[in-house]
Amino acid sequence: MTIAQPETSVFTTLESEVRSYCRGWPAVFDRARGSYLHDEDGRAYLDFFAGAGSLNYGHNNPVLKRALLDYLERDGITHGLDMSTTAKRAFLEAFRDVVLRPRGLDHKVMFPGPTGTNAVEAALKLARKVKGRESIVSFTNAFHGMSLGALAVTGNAFKRAGAGIPLVHGTPMPFDDYLDGRTPDFIWFERLLEDAGSGLNKPAAVIVETVQGEGGVNVARPEWLRGLAELCRRHDMLLIVDDIQMGCGRTGPFFSFEEAGIVPDIITVSKSISGYGLPMSLTLFRPELDIWEPGEHNGTFRGNNPAFVTAAAALDVYWTDGQMEKQTIGRGEQVEAALRVIAADHADAGAAYRGRGLIWGLTFADPARADAVCARAFELGLLLETSGPQSEVVKLLPALTIAPEELDEGLRVLARAVRDTA
Repeated sequence: MTIAQPETSVFTTLESEVRSYCRGWPAVFDRARGSYLHDEDGRAYLDFFAGAGSLNYGHNNPVLKRALLDYLERDGITHGLDMSTTAKRAFLEAFRDVVLRPRGLDHKVMFPGPTGTNAVEAALKLARKVKGRESIVSFTNAFHGMSLGALAVTGNAFKRAGAGIPLVHGTPMPFDDYLDGRTPDFIWFERLLEDAGSGLNKPAAVIVETVQGEGGVNVARPEWLRGLAELCRRHDMLLIVDDIQMGCGRTGPFFSFEEAGIVPDIITVSKSISGYGLPMSLTLFRPELDIWEPGEHNGTFRGNNPAFVTAAAALDVYWTDGQMEKQTIGRGEQVEAALRVIAADHADAGAAYRGRGLIWGLTFADPARADAVCARAFELGLLLETSGPQSEVVKLLPALTIAPEELDEGLRVLARAVRDTA
């Protein structure tokens, strides 16, 4: 039986060579619902990618879709710059009442633009403005975005090379366990800060992910994060937590840093904050840091009102009773149990796993194995991506709303893909 190949000529002849995800998933997708996508021929694919973490509540979530359709059907404001609108007011009130106040946070909310890298750029700019210093410290294997400022604090050599110019004013330090536990936490960082001869310009801020998703699903220990927060306090540096992929419940709590009991000075949020995959991002910061002049940082697409509508609906539906956090932790235990079996069954291949909540990574001694596993999983109807500096990690990122039986199905497919590539 011959399987008809999808019509892709317009993509290959007209679209730039920069496209990437479509190369690993050679299908033409047509519709999606919940945790499944369907191609134009009707084949279903179980989604363990979730829009790179922007679809925490699944595709076309019916409650969020209804809120969006109702808003559009009454001719609600679509494009609003930073004008005051009813949709923005409803979101801000929901975010204050459901997210900030219950966590004892009084951070101001800034709408820097539609993407995560916009939020990072605003955070870096504000930190430098507040402290009057240029240097920012980031961490090995960090990923913070593709614009120049964000790339300067990103670790991946391939992505950094795309800048085409020197990336300056950023200094990398070892992430948690980067040195395999052979040295005390922050011993190098603190020595540089205290030594007038180190050559390190005093940083304005430190930017960190609690779990490095693109960097290989590297999980920082709560005590490491607490130590970092204390180091920043002692040396008058702002602490920026990039919660773009790990926030909005990905690790369990709404913010990924909650488990560590720290309060960042600045927080960046994007991806699933809209709840529906609509472009939206936030930069949150302590009130005393709000020294912006009106219009000093702006953008045409800050006011994506349809995203405000679905964001407010998502907060109301999923974050008012504490059940989403418990469910995510439970689903995470389900994933961990399956990965434990896979790793044990393939111990001879050096299989290992790591993660938190519903972000997990599976690795092998041979870095190329991850690509092979993801390719085989696609053939079997499961969407997975790789991460890490050598694409050596199979990354699991299912929707938080995935049903237990769907999760089991995907984990069985993953186990088969690992067996088939042995």
